[in-house]
Amino acid sequence: MEPVLSIDPRTGQSRGQVAVEADAAFVDAAVRAASATLDALADRPRRAALLRAAADAVESRATELIAAADAETALGVPRLTGELARVAYQFRFFAGIVDDGSYLGIVIDQPDPSAVPPRPELRRWKVPLGTVAVFAASNFPFAFSVPGGDTASALAAGCPVVVKAHPDHPQTSELAAATIRDAAGKAGLPADVLTLVHGRQAGADLVRHPLISAVGFTGSIPGGRALFDMAAARPVPIPFYGELGSLNPVLVTERLAASRPGETAAGLVASYTLGQGQFCTKPGLVLVPAGPAGDTLVQAAVSAALDAAPGALLDARMREHFLAGVAARATRPGVRSLVPAAAAPADDAPQAVRAGLLEADAADVTGDLLEECFGPVTVLVRYRDAADAEAVLSRLGGNLTATLHADPDEPEAAAWLVRLARLAGRVIFGGWPTGVAVAPAMTHGGPYPATTTPTTSVGGTAIDRWLRPVTFQTVPAALLPAELQSPARGVGL
Repeated sequence: MEPVLSIDPRTGQSRGQVAVEADAAFVDAAVRAASATLDALADRPRRAALLRAAADAVESRATELIAAADAETALGVPRLTGELARVAYQFRFFAGIVDDGSYLGIVIDQPDPSAVPPRPELRRWKVPLGTVAVFAASNFPFAFSVPGGDTASALAAGCPVVVKAHPDHPQTSELAAATIRDAAGKAGLPADVLTLVHGRQAGADLVRHPLISAVGFTGSIPGGRALFDMAAARPVPIPFYGELGSLNPVLVTERLAASRPGETAAGLVASYTLGQGQFCTKPGLVLVPAGPAGDTLVQAAVSAALDAAPGALLDARMREHFLAGVAARATRPGVRSLVPAAAAPADDAPQAVRAGLLEADAADVTGDLLEECFGPVTVLVRYRDAADAEAVLSRLGGNLTATLHADPDEPEAAAWLVRLARLAGRVIFGGWPTGVAVAPAMTHGGPYPATTTPTTSVGGTAIDRWLRPVTFQTVPAALLPAELQSPARGVGL
């Protein structure tokens, strides 16, 4: 088996070996070990205890986890401190959902012989799908990786988890997995409720394994689509919940651009350079009106982008793709490079890059300008009127977010919100899409290619991905699961 190395993205140097890539036998053992814990996870109070123990455990090892993640991602201690706090909150959030039990979706129909056809007693609830494979993301070593939302929601549903670690942060993944496994023991559950594997081939072996019942994935369109197709091509196809790519369009009205150009430009640049542009919700395409109002906003954005601090990307491959991607877009007909993205080596970060800013007229926005470029760059699209803006929006695929910057009393504002909702799972008014709250009403998903299935990976309903409905018909009360025995727990239809 090949060694798994931890790499410092600031320098590109190896930090040493932390694991080995899993072969088929290792993957099989990891899946079988996790699957053997399915019955133990059926204890709902113990699952809630596991989630709370996991929250306590990541907090108790915060210093060690954050240091490892910063060394492997260059995301910085402040950002990672906040991300780890989010992870702890998310574990407790799902513990509360497990305690409440409403996620079970219990519905009880009383028998009705007079119905046509006659209706027997029916009691429906939701049960776990089985063992879940989770693919860790590069850009969130905590919140969308080993201890992230896919893992927390799957465990909350009663599904054991096998995580495929991301190669950008293997040491962090090992530490996080050990932390959750320790928490399982403290909650009286087997450590193997979560197992961990490394390696590209291990990911394919996981998706094909007959004991894997569903997959959660956050990553690129090519990688995600290959695994999605693999999941569908199995002898027994399984759900594949993938987050693949998103442009996250922003529309700025002429009136708003005229009244708040500096504030809007500053917010935009802060959003698209946050985390060196490596957020899945980064605004990558911004519709700005042509004319004087738009010109003022654009100039303010140029000034803010020039002031943005350089930084290292997550790995050398992403750095190469970012610089090449911006360069290719900048050479397209009609594209103007307002702030060139470039390498910006520093003594402590020789692999650092500087943010870029591109501009094009609406008619010239085609091809790769309509695709996500991962890293600190965005495209300002100058539109002349509503028809011009609509023409650009009509070329877009699905997105995680869409944002409107307008005055609330503008006559067209409500219609624009409805239009943007067709493109995305979350529509923002007057703010910026980076930052995703863990809350019951949150949707972090959208039409393809934002996600492969119209679900959410953040918020309370993320648990629904790992459940399926089962109806019990005319089953004696003594034989029913406890949650289905009391009519008071159900909803009569």
